[in-house]
Amino acid sequence: MNAFIINGLKEAEKVKSEILNEVDSLQKTYGLPPGLAVVRVGDDPASAVYVEKKGQDARAMGFYFEEHYLDGNASQNDVLKTIQSINANPQIHGLILQLPVPAHLNPFKLVNAIDPQKDVDGLHPLNTGLLAQGRDEGFIPCTPLGCHHLIETVTKDLAGLKAVVVGRSILVGRPMALLLIQEDVTVTLTHAKTQKLPKLLKEADLVIAAMGAPRFIKGEWLKEDAIIIDVGINRIQDSSGKMSLTGDVDFESAQERVRAITPVPGGVGPMTRIYLLKNTIKAFKEKLN
Repeated sequence: MNAFIINGLKEAEKVKSEILNEVDSLQKTYGLPPGLAVVRVGDDPASAVYVEKKGQDARAMGFYFEEHYLDGNASQNDVLKTIQSINANPQIHGLILQLPVPAHLNPFKLVNAIDPQKDVDGLHPLNTGLLAQGRDEGFIPCTPLGCHHLIETVTKDLAGLKAVVVGRSILVGRPMALLLIQEDVTVTLTHAKTQKLPKLLKEADLVIAAMGAPRFIKGEWLKEDAIIIDVGINRIQDSSGKMSLTGDVDFESAQERVRAITPVPGGVGPMTRIYLLKNTIKAFKEKLN
């Protein structure tokens, strides 16, 4: 069996045209575009690349975009003041704190300072609570939304499926499990201390891999006809010293066995950025209406 390769880049391009048209319509109706701001603290190389890509996408789609950079020695109060000033800026409808932040900062207190109505990353406790209750008034984190979109390119009928989510982070694992529960999926949320993970995976119709361990999940662990969404982005070095990206799933062995799988890169990543923009549009509409 050769798996269907779920092309996140292709799906993102489809949604981009919808976003362009919607932003153009909003600009004409309200006289201003949706505004997105990112707060980045320190010089984490991956964070710098992610923020640059987010800015490129936002500007290309007609959004107003700001990046607020603070050096790695910034205090908790410095970052809080920056967040509060963006909360008060009427040009900004969506605000995210790029994670991780330097170790001396408390990320939970910083996220809690974000206006919940601008929390387009869906990490504020208010938005997390709304998701846990199965309500759609708040914001859902962008990566789970992107994953859900990609799953629906394979099947839209998720009710009754068994899913295993590998990883319990607040950005992906936990909200992904809650989102799937709303679709009547039976979800098992696993983590580093889960026992007999291969046995659980063997029974799963749907696997969301988000643990940050390169090629950890082997093809023989997976059920035939399963759908695999690989969120992992791991930088590895080959014998020649060349760096490359790989996921949490051993793609080569998995694609010979399963029904569908996302590649890394080119799978979930582009959809995460797309849903950041869609959440910002949602925040814009809710603010102005």
